[in-house]
Amino acid sequence: MPPRRLTILGATGSIGASTLDVVARHPDRFRVTALAAHSQTERMFEHCVRFAPRYAVMVDAASAELLEQQVRAKGLETRVLSGAQALQTVATLPEIDTVMAAIVGAAGLEPTLAAARAGKRVLLANKEALVMAGPLFLDAVRDCAAELLPIDSEHNAILQCLPARAAGALERAGVRRILLTASGGPFRTAPVDQLAGVTPEQACAHPNWVMGRKISVDSATMMNKGLEVIEAHWLFGARAEQIEVVVHPQSVIHSMVEYVDGSVIAQLGNPDMRTPIAHALGYPERIESGSARLDFFSLRALAFERPNLQRFPCLALAYRALRAGGSAPVVLNAANEIAVESFLRGALPFDRIPALIEDVLERVGSHPVECLEEVLQADCVAREVARMRLAAAARAEQHPEKLV
Repeated sequence: MPPRRLTILGATGSIGASTLDVVARHPDRFRVTALAAHSQTERMFEHCVRFAPRYAVMVDAASAELLEQQVRAKGLETRVLSGAQALQTVATLPEIDTVMAAIVGAAGLEPTLAAARAGKRVLLANKEALVMAGPLFLDAVRDCAAELLPIDSEHNAILQCLPARAAGALERAGVRRILLTASGGPFRTAPVDQLAGVTPEQACAHPNWVMGRKISVDSATMMNKGLEVIEAHWLFGARAEQIEVVVHPQSVIHSMVEYVDGSVIAQLGNPDMRTPIAHALGYPERIESGSARLDFFSLRALAFERPNLQRFPCLALAYRALRAGGSAPVVLNAANEIAVESFLRGALPFDRIPALIEDVLERVGSHPVECLEEVLQADCVAREVARMRLAAAARAEQHPEKLV
């Protein structure tokens, strides 16, 4: 069988690095045709030297120019492209069959949707594609004969726990509910009244997973789990009330499916993203991932808790957006991205992240979205409102009697 030819969007992030690690273990099964990233030139150059892709995309023009110089000096044949449009170019190349969609945030929506419309096997690590444009994305998968495989450890676990072709027909498959596990992040037991002083370094110090800064903050607020609830709704056709979040601090059980007969099927493994990546890359076969085997004899007791919505109001906001439908999940995601970005640069206290998101949800509201342009417009409006509210908050610091 000829090797699968891959484009990796987000090649310099943690998912991209894990994907390339798995690919390197199976040189007879996979070929890297294109790599894409935003601006991490040094890491991209290392990937180009090792994997010799035909194309390398840097969204940032200056980074692309620097990479071009490095590639030429090394005598590599890799063609360097720049700009956001180039992401769609490499996601739809005729010679590739598989796209790892691992660009974080709304920036990953358009190239991921383009890959689906081109009929590729899409390995979805960019949850925002479904959060923002679930119906459009699933229509593209169906109408263009694409294949969609989730990479998030929780959704990949659910896929493994469901019978074949159960998505969208959970009742017929005898499924009662989906149980999404969550670690609880670094502040699971921290006093709520101390969260105002949390620093970006503390928020990014996840106890179990190695992730990028944005997703680490999302895990600390549990917005990441909220976005995964919305993603699970679209991936598996589950209603909001069929999706329950369970805090499981050890991150050994990655998610579970409960059936009407009382059975609960769980997928277990060490917290290593190479496991779901290998599952999706090799699907329907199983291939070596490089992750360590789970040692049951060294495991401590596995604990489970209900999420504390006073500590994690972002999770409640995500359920609220899911139930509202329309553009509400788009607004939720956009406001969260602005809030997290502001927190990471020291412009917003950690405990004000959910307050900003709720404020934007209330001000923007929800309306039907029927095309990509309407999704992007809702995203743009929500970001503008979030920035305006942040600016108003900054001005109000001089006048404590004014509320944000």
